[in-house]
Parts: sequence; C-alpha cells; structure tokens
Amino acid sequence: MEIFIFSAIAGILGMGLGGAVSAILLKRPSDKIMCWTLSFAAGIMTGIVCFSLVPEAIAISHAGIAIAGLIIGIIVIMVLNRIVDRLTKKSTVDLTVHHTHEELYHTNDITQNRTKMLRSGIIMFTAISLHNLPEGIAIGAGGSHDLQFGLLITLMILLHNLPEGMAVSAPLLAGGLNRWKVIFLTALSGAPTLLGGVIGLYIGNISDAAVALSLSIAGGAMLYVVFGEIIPQSIVMTKNRTATIVTLSGIIMGLVLTLIH
Repeated sequence: MEIFIFSAIAGILGMGLGGAVSAILLKRPSDKIMCWTLSFAAGIMTGIVCFSLVPEAIAISHAGIAIAGLIIGIIVIMVLNRIVDRLTKKSTVDLTVHHTHEELYHTNDITQNRTKMLRSGIIMFTAISLHNLPEGIAIGAGGSHDLQFGLLITLMILLHNLPEGMAVSAPLLAGGLNRWKVIFLTALSGAPTLLGGVIGLYIGNISDAAVALSLSIAGGAMLYVVFGEIIPQSIVMTKNRTATIVTLSGIIMGLVLTLIH
C-alpha cells in the first residue's frame, strides 16, 4: 500500500501540481522559465540515478548487474521514443533535437487543431508514459528493498515532475481547454507511475538481483530522457550556458537530498 501511495504522490500529484502552477499562476510559461525548470528537473533526475539508484543497485548486488540494467534501460526508452516520434511525424525520423517543449511532449497538434485533440492526447499520454513508467519502477523496486529509500526516490521524482506538468499543461491551455480540465489531464498523465510502481514492487520481491536490475534499468531510462531529450532541448531554447548551470544545481540538490537520507 505504501508503494502505491508513493507512486501516486510522485506521478499524479507531482504532474498535477505542475499543471496547476501553469494553469492558475503562469497561464503560459515562457521558454526561459520552462528551460530553467526542466534543466533543474534534469539535474535532480541525474542525481537520483548517480547518487541513489546505481549505488544502491551495486550495494545489493554487483556492478555487472547495474551496468547491464543501465544499458537495457537506455536501449528500451530510446527505441520506444523513436516509435512515438514516427507515429507523431508520420515519416522517417532523424536524430534532430526538439526545439520547444511542445515538440518534446508531442503536443503541437493540440495547439493547431482542436479536432485532432483525441489523437494528440493519446500520443501525448504515450510519450509521458515513457517518462513516468521507469520512475514508478524505481519507486516500487526501491521501496520493496527499503521503504525509506523508496520515499527518497518519491520526493526526488515529485520535484522532477513539477516542471514536466507545467510543460504538458502549457500547450493544452493554448489549445483552449478549460484550466480545470487541463489540471485533471495533466495529473492523469502521471498515472503510469502507479503501474511502474506495481511492476517494480513485483520485481523487487523476486530477489536482490532483481531489485538491482530494476533500479538500474529505471536509471538507464531516466538518463536517456535527461541527456537525450531534456538537456539538449533546454540548451537549444536558451542558446547559452544557463541551462548547464541550472542542471548542475539540480544535481547538487539531488546529492544533498541523498545525504540527508
């Protein structure tokens, strides 16, 4: 039950709060605000992987399992992201960097044509699922091993999901949706975290090696999202070193939270 609650807090509450901030306070976040918040979130996510997930995986198993899991997580999310990109663009896809947060979360169609909202919503939900599912797996696997460790991961993912919720809600608001509907849909997009938590809990109860593997797979998936999507996009949006500084600040915050734990 605790894992289910943790997953709901990190996914649904985190995304929902981000959507609420965007819908009620900011209305339409500027590219600079989105860059800074996403960069900080990317830093926190990197801190989760480097200071929590991977060291814990090595401690309860060995380095070989952790390395293998990282590679698997990277490959899986890379392939799934490519599939979503192909579905969105309906043509051959190269490895160009997304230039806006709308492109990153596959929500451009929503702002252009409301009749396409259902199809775009499905694509958006799929894209967000790719980002949130491994986060839930990390919570479930970590919590099954150590409840306090699972709580730490929950807190860090909650902080990460706030700017993601802002990024998802912004194009929905621009598309004309009522702000309360936007908050609801944004919170709903965090639901896959619950599924990830159940999967992680199930895997974590198999053996220590399974816990280590699931933690490192989640870590690899997160690293791909950070370095393959969020950081390049943030740099393109600002065209200066601000994104790097903010990302490093997020990494330091991740370390501080780990040390407090």
